[in-house]
Amino acid sequence: MSLIIRLSRIGRKGEARFRVVVKEKRSKLSGRAVDTLGTLVRRVENVEKTIDQEKLKYWISKGAQLSDSVKKMLE
Repeated sequence: MSLIIRLSRIGRKGEARFRVVVKEKRSKLSGRAVDTLGTLVRRVENVEKTIDQEKLKYWISKGAQLSDSVKKMLE
């Protein structure tokens, strides 16, 4: 089971909100997540992000890879 940490869109039209989730690499973007690590809200004036660092370290230690968008977000 190959895991990836990626963003999953949950916001409505015109209001981008995302969950940071752990999923199987081959699953659909809207498919079921193994675990939820946090949220990301992009607005014109700022970006709000909350991530559980302990869960993030745990899943990386288990072999989960970060998607490009999550890598950029963590920088």
